[in-house]
Amino acid sequence: MTTHYPIRKSGPFRVAPNLADHDKARAAFQWADIERELDWLPNGGLNIAHEAIDRHVLRGNGQKVAMRWEGKNGEREDVTFEQFRRETNKFADVLRSLGVAKGERVFTFMERLPEIYHAVFGTLKAGCIAGPLFSAFGPDPVRDRLDYSGATVLVTQPELRKKVEHILPALPNLKHVIVVNKNGRSKEPLAKGDLDYDALMAKANQSFVPLTTSRDDYSIMHFTSGTTGKPKGAAHRHNSVIQQYATGKWCLDLHPDDIYWCTADPGWVTGTSYGMIAPWTNGVTQVIYEGGFSARKWYEIIQRYKVTVWYTAPTAIRMLMKSGAALPKSHDLSSLRFIASVGEPLNPEAVMWGLEAFGMGIHDNWWQTETGAIMIANYASMDIRPGSMGRPIPGVEVGIIDGKGNEVPTGEEGDLAVKAGWPSMFRTYWNDEERYRSRFLGDWYITGDRARKDKDGYFWFIGRADDVINSSGHLIGPFEVESVLIEHPAVAEAGVIGKPDPIAMEVVKAFVSLKDGHEPTEQLRHELMRFARSKLAAATAPREIEFVKSLPKTRSGKIMRRLLKARELGLPEGDTSTLEDD
Repeated sequence: MTTHYPIRKSGPFRVAPNLADHDKARAAFQWADIERELDWLPNGGLNIAHEAIDRHVLRGNGQKVAMRWEGKNGEREDVTFEQFRRETNKFADVLRSLGVAKGERVFTFMERLPEIYHAVFGTLKAGCIAGPLFSAFGPDPVRDRLDYSGATVLVTQPELRKKVEHILPALPNLKHVIVVNKNGRSKEPLAKGDLDYDALMAKANQSFVPLTTSRDDYSIMHFTSGTTGKPKGAAHRHNSVIQQYATGKWCLDLHPDDIYWCTADPGWVTGTSYGMIAPWTNGVTQVIYEGGFSARKWYEIIQRYKVTVWYTAPTAIRMLMKSGAALPKSHDLSSLRFIASVGEPLNPEAVMWGLEAFGMGIHDNWWQTETGAIMIANYASMDIRPGSMGRPIPGVEVGIIDGKGNEVPTGEEGDLAVKAGWPSMFRTYWNDEERYRSRFLGDWYITGDRARKDKDGYFWFIGRADDVINSSGHLIGPFEVESVLIEHPAVAEAGVIGKPDPIAMEVVKAFVSLKDGHEPTEQLRHELMRFARSKLAAATAPREIEFVKSLPKTRSGKIMRRLLKARELGLPEGDTSTLEDD
């Protein structure tokens, strides 16, 4: 688990070139140094949309392509920073003309169309709070989030509007439904009371008015699900742009001439922090693909647009692994120089597969909806340690602590925690301040993850605090067991839970999905159990293995172990609104 190897360098890097220099950089770092690189508004104001779009126009880069969009039907559209500025100004003016006031919540429920990016950044220019929703949501999750936030505006598409039409009358705060009919795809007329996006934009002022937001004004609200109860809305401030901009440089090694592709849906925090804010504040050209996952299509996208930096999720990487290493080698992927992953810790086998398939390792990093931006990363300038989250970014203090808030000795397992005060830190759970305060122990924000730190300062994920398995007094992190199982050539994915046992308290049970060409047989089950025992302690290896077609995952790539456990034990499944479609 602590192996490391040299990776392909693409310098000059924006972070220190070795660990010793990185330590010195962290010691001397001040966030004020990053703040000076941004273009602040008069009177100390700050606005994410201004930093991501307008400042590039003001600096003479208005004709540079910001967005290269490819639709699911093969349509293509390029948007320059100047066009982006005008379209976002117009949407901000649309909101103002509708009487939408600063601080109101404007939600999008759309596929990855250019218009969703115009709407989100236009919302921020208007001083409103943007709330992107997954296009795969059903009616109930949409209702819950709109009702919980008190959203007054919903921007959607005809087919998605139809999906939720029966829940809209039950939302007393919802004043306006704006419908985007991209390229006239839908021939159905607008529903009564709905507003046509194109008609509104045609009348809007593309100059708009000066922005008035401060660094402390709320900007974006993302929902994070728990084991029970309704999802909670984590609200972020415009101040988050400071860290999103910096980590785009440090952790994704973005340069102005890069062609960048983030595969995350805008409804997931990665789809806004690193599918919108980080790339565009760094002035890069970003590829946006509306369609869903297809290994062949994804490789075609990289080849066609000459993608240089690619940010994706563990579930996508494991699905690519399932299709084999020959397929990427049949495409020209030579433009790629950096690949990163986030969503759930990346298994060592997947990191190493990157070497076989792409000629470079895949760089894992760690952060959460609540942190708003990357906190720990395997930088471009560092050797990757497969299975590790990497090292903390400058300007944040990360620790492994016990239940009293004391840091534990190096190498010992504990709660992963972050000292409060980083720029992109969420500032509340909407309408639930008590729940927000419960996430802190003194100055520490308690992430809910269990981890350890090695002597070189690399952090290693153990599991979610409620996922850790106690078997005869042995605390077992499911990630370690899963990582061993997917080393087997037949295994595509694995999910591990603790199953109650009258003698051992819990035993390890694994759910395994197989790669194409492999059949679930008793012989293979026994082979996998022997394979796991050969690499793990007897108490850690699975006592049971069940073959499944696929594992329940969120669209951000996290295996939903709690759902596996609930189904195994016949317990309530809790909130499943972010569950990925099979």
